[in-house]
Amino acid sequence: MPEETLPRMFWARVERLGDRPAQKAKVSGVWAETTWRQLGETIRELALGLLALGRQPGEAVALLSQSRAEWVQADLAILSAGGVTIPIYPSYPAEQLAYIVEDAEAKAIFVEDETQLAKLLEVRARLKGLEQIVLISGAAGAADPGILDWATLRARGRERAAELGPALEARLAAARAEDVATIVYTSGTTGPPKGVVQTHVNHLAMLRSTGQVLPAPEGAVHLLFLPLAHSFARLEAYQGIHNGFVTAFAESLEKVSDNLREVSPYFICSVPRLFEKVYARILAQVEGGQSLKKRLFYWALGVGRAVSRLQQARRPIPIWLGLRHVLAHRLVFGKLHRALGGRLRFCVSGGAPLGREIAEFFHAAGILILEGYGLTETCPALTFNRADRFKFGTVGQALPGVTLRIAGDGEILARGPNIAAGYYKKPEATAEVFDAEGWFHTGDIGVLDAEGFLTITDRKKDLLVTAGGMNVAPQNIENLLQGDPLVSQAVVYGDRRPYPVVLLTLNPEGLARFAGALGLPGLPHAELARHPMIVERVRQIVEAANARLASYARVKRFAVLPEEFTQVTGELTPTFKVRRKVVAEKYRDLLESLYT
Repeated sequence: MPEETLPRMFWARVERLGDRPAQKAKVSGVWAETTWRQLGETIRELALGLLALGRQPGEAVALLSQSRAEWVQADLAILSAGGVTIPIYPSYPAEQLAYIVEDAEAKAIFVEDETQLAKLLEVRARLKGLEQIVLISGAAGAADPGILDWATLRARGRERAAELGPALEARLAAARAEDVATIVYTSGTTGPPKGVVQTHVNHLAMLRSTGQVLPAPEGAVHLLFLPLAHSFARLEAYQGIHNGFVTAFAESLEKVSDNLREVSPYFICSVPRLFEKVYARILAQVEGGQSLKKRLFYWALGVGRAVSRLQQARRPIPIWLGLRHVLAHRLVFGKLHRALGGRLRFCVSGGAPLGREIAEFFHAAGILILEGYGLTETCPALTFNRADRFKFGTVGQALPGVTLRIAGDGEILARGPNIAAGYYKKPEATAEVFDAEGWFHTGDIGVLDAEGFLTITDRKKDLLVTAGGMNVAPQNIENLLQGDPLVSQAVVYGDRRPYPVVLLTLNPEGLARFAGALGLPGLPHAELARHPMIVERVRQIVEAANARLASYARVKRFAVLPEEFTQVTGELTPTFKVRRKVVAEKYRDLLESLYT
């Protein structure tokens, strides 16, 4: 049976890899492996259970959970049964959850635990089309026949395997490549989320394309910790199946550092926020350390940067420099490598811009971060830096099968088999960005160099036009500011205003160490954020960034906020992108004060 759909791809791996490990997850504090054959048994039982519940081909089944092994198992069971998976961020409030379930017309939903179940039950009365709720973790009880738990669903599948097995095989065989596999609702930095319709063709085209450029062998271990409701992590999970990797699931975002040391992955995929935090923590520790250790660190960093420059230029490394590089690793950078598991060959960064300074720092330390670019609508990648051909500050070259074009206004246009079918039940929104010639209008502004490397300069809608008529790219300014380990987040403001201003938050670890060096230990974060000595240091950071900007783009005034942006307080999406409109509204009075 040809691998023209995602479930057929999975079942082909089960048949070929059999008793080799497929997944790793912690059970009662111990890492446990699941083989491909065992994984197949679980997914077959779940899929048969869905058939026993009456689920039909083409019906939507939602999935509300943190990233975990069962997330992928439920997804593959839904797809094997001919259903359409609707991933939902577990951080969404009840109202947004209800909107997605209603809009997608989901007939059933998997929920992670009692907390997510309670949130769903708040809005269940209005979800007329929702027939079943499956609780992944915990016991459902018998009080509500519409709620069953994971074990019960599997048991129903086992009990009716002889009866429903032929029907399941028929659905697997009848599925077509152009069928809808999933509808992914964008996290929505502006307005309600839109459902992006992704087909099996889209996903398999992306997997074949990225599989050609991902430098990892079959059996390689990767640690998955990004939210699977986001297309980036979904690609990582599917890539594990396509390439035969071993997918280890982190316990939580808070446990990632522990899990890295325990699992020792070959590679990881992450959003830039992780790298920014590690970078800030390292520099804060160095600056707060002894003078001798500080000199040793910067010597090692200088050696690493010299090696990095030669590697970027694809030139040989002289023997004398190579020996110094080995010494620098043993004395300084080996500790960082051990903290990341000791076997990390490379990292993949996506979902948001990665500062060039951070990429160059890690490469100098011997860790290559390969940055890519894409959107949910591109399923989700368009470009990627290769291990043997990369340029920091760019998002790489077009993936095989993808064609890029820069429009007259600088917008990046893309075409390829990975481009989604459009937005669910939104023909007008679809027509706005998917044109008649097959070009997808990304909404991002960028430039292609002579070698085809793409540099993203800004979001089309985020571009600021000052009162003087000058176009200012806020992301460029924000990346410069966030390159300092003291700065955690930056949001530039100034559309139709005389000059740009910026709101800044401070990195707690960097702030604590800097404050300690100034003789200000023990003060609360909010109090330190407004202390004159800290504000003066921030002013110096802003001035350093301004020195690298055109006069019209320079930040004239700034404000330091008392706390970082978070998902809980509403300023960040589940993938850690800043909701600019939320920030602008929340701090409207403060922003206005910067112009008076």
